[in-house]
Amino acid sequence: MIKALLIGLVRGYRLLLSPWLGSACRFEPSCSAYSLQALQEHGAAAGSYLTVARLVRCHPWCAGGNDPVPTVAPRLFSGLITPNPHKKNL
Repeated sequence: MIKALLIGLVRGYRLLLSPWLGSACRFEPSCSAYSLQALQEHGAAAGSYLTVARLVRCHPWCAGGNDPVPTVAPRLFSGLITPNPHKKNL
């Protein structure tokens, strides 16, 4: 439920605010695309952590570049997340 709410907030940002602010993201994928992928792959807690960590790295002195969502959740969340046997690995 929280995961769906967070995904809805990011999609709302992409639909309503992002067109007005313009595309200035230094990273690939964009911060909002990264956030959606992190939330979908790692859930609300770990996905939010990864999103905040990404947003903190996004500043004028950062070189940016390719920064994909990690395939493994951060160690901080390893005890909270159990592998889903029904999830397909891409």
